[in-house]
Amino acid sequence: MSKAGISLATADPPTPTVPLPRRRGVELTLLVLAVLLSVYGYCAVGHARNGSVPPGAAGYGAGLGVLALVAHLAVRFRAPWADPLLLPIAVLLNGLGLVLIYRLDLETPGDEAAPTQLVWSTLGVSLFIAVVLLLRDHRVLRRFTRVYAASALVLLTVPIFFPPVNGARIWIRVAGFSIQPGEFAKVLLAVFFAAYLAENRGALAYAGRRFWGVRLPTGRVLGPIVAVWLVSVGVLVLERDLGTSLLFFGLFVVVLYVATGRTGWLAVGLLLASLGAVAVGRLEPHVHSRIETWLRPFESIEAGEGPNQLAQSLFAFAEGGLLGTGLGLGHSVLIGFAVKSDFILATAGEELGLAGLSAIFLLYGLLVERGYRAGLALRDPFGRLLAVGLAAIVALQVFVIAGGVTGLIPLTGMAMPFLAQGGSSVVTNWAIVALLVRLSDSARRRGDGRPRWDGTSEGVAS
Repeated sequence: MSKAGISLATADPPTPTVPLPRRRGVELTLLVLAVLLSVYGYCAVGHARNGSVPPGAAGYGAGLGVLALVAHLAVRFRAPWADPLLLPIAVLLNGLGLVLIYRLDLETPGDEAAPTQLVWSTLGVSLFIAVVLLLRDHRVLRRFTRVYAASALVLLTVPIFFPPVNGARIWIRVAGFSIQPGEFAKVLLAVFFAAYLAENRGALAYAGRRFWGVRLPTGRVLGPIVAVWLVSVGVLVLERDLGTSLLFFGLFVVVLYVATGRTGWLAVGLLLASLGAVAVGRLEPHVHSRIETWLRPFESIEAGEGPNQLAQSLFAFAEGGLLGTGLGLGHSVLIGFAVKSDFILATAGEELGLAGLSAIFLLYGLLVERGYRAGLALRDPFGRLLAVGLAAIVALQVFVIAGGVTGLIPLTGMAMPFLAQGGSSVVTNWAIVALLVRLSDSARRRGDGRPRWDGTSEGVAS
């Protein structure tokens, strides 16, 4: 009560704010679990094949554990508020991939790929650590967008001048060393698309004239979009690589939709991609043969020529059933030369069953979801689009590869992220995870570098 006799209403005391937890302890616990599961799979393969634990189990576990620990320390000191699930998921998928490749190596003694894949995995983790330590702010990537675009186009076109491998020109092979430039190009394109659309999202959404009730952008803004479509079709025609074309054009359409919020761009993107795929599928023999195999996977059996790769893959999935035959007890090696790369998922389906395969897809889905979550929490348009684009790369790859080996869509020559044999692929995917770690750390910080707080409008705890 005041002196004038007027009662003053007292406001409720402000709710105390609580800083977001760093959750590095959670990350370390999950990393230990991921390493233990990978070592268990390695031991299970050796016991199933030879009746004993393989002699290299301790070395494999120690090597994977050291890589995971060093990566964890880099995140702890340079990105302390990063999402705690990203790194453990990558370690578990990479470890499982090494186990599956080692299991298939036992069936092909003259073609061992696991030691080489372990070296590439080490390089990938090293790149992850370098990105986390050196890239303190993702926004500096916007300074070199034209360089990224030019470099990506060069990487995509260079394989045209090298001999085809298994019908596709996507490899550079020199003196026994091979590399797939398109894997690196997809990350550069994600950065370029994010920067370009962040600058022009307003013009893409509202500028231009109406045509049949749809407002089209101006020619200056629409030009790069048409150029991307033409380049994707050109890659498909010249390199006979359906996977890369679908990947980076689909990436652009997804980021374009997120930037503008207009579903019409999804329809336009699907229309352009369909027109290009139908035209090339009819005119290019290599792509046409894959479509024919997809439409009639058992035709070679009916003709008395034996099952083709897709048919063997379908047999492997059917043999796996609900719980699988067990690690080391399947026969997916009958698929042939691409069993460690394109068809690695068939080995997982046969030996881990539907339950194990579902767990793998859930890991990929969780990785993509955490990338999208980081994008939603970021304030700057470039960071938001970059996070969405990087997560979309993983999502598109998993869909295209899983759809191909299960007969849902025509088969493409891409590598399953972290699981399949391929140095370029595993290194690139570790770079993607590193960028997502940096973006998620920025998403949970204030603009002044301090952590965000629960209960305020400055962000939502992830």
